[in-house]
Amino acid sequence: MKPSPLLFDGKHAVKCELASEVLRSSGTLRLRVMGWSMLPAVWPGDTLVIERIESGGVSEGDIVLFARDRRLFAHRVLAKGSPAGDSTILTRGDAMPQPDPPVGDRDLLGRVVFILRDGKCIEPSKTPRFSERALSAVVRNSEIAARVVVGVHGMRQTS
Repeated sequence: MKPSPLLFDGKHAVKCELASEVLRSSGTLRLRVMGWSMLPAVWPGDTLVIERIESGGVSEGDIVLFARDRRLFAHRVLAKGSPAGDSTILTRGDAMPQPDPPVGDRDLLGRVVFILRDGKCIEPSKTPRFSERALSAVVRNSEIAARVVVGVHGMRQTS
């Protein structure tokens, strides 16, 4: 039997709040990725190592973790700004068509310092290579392509 969507959303929200609290209190968090919004820099199943950071320590190209609507997002910083004296950053998932609404200081949780994949520790690049940008563009413009890419990647992982 499938869990009810409301039950799943409630459990997911509690997990996100707990992860946020752990990062705020200890300064470091490991978080397993479920989505594909950051393909190909971050794949489903990767584990992100995140360190707490204030918006002043963030620069363009960083991958940051932020909370919104009781969910967590790890997206790339496109720009920093401060409209009306409030410090904000503009982010977008590499494989997402539109930028996120601006992220304020209150929602920013940390910066991804390492990606753990297949037993390797990868330092995230601030500027994706041409091949990564091309794959992001394909995935950004086609959900079918995203599903195929994630499926092929999953098959490679199990063989």
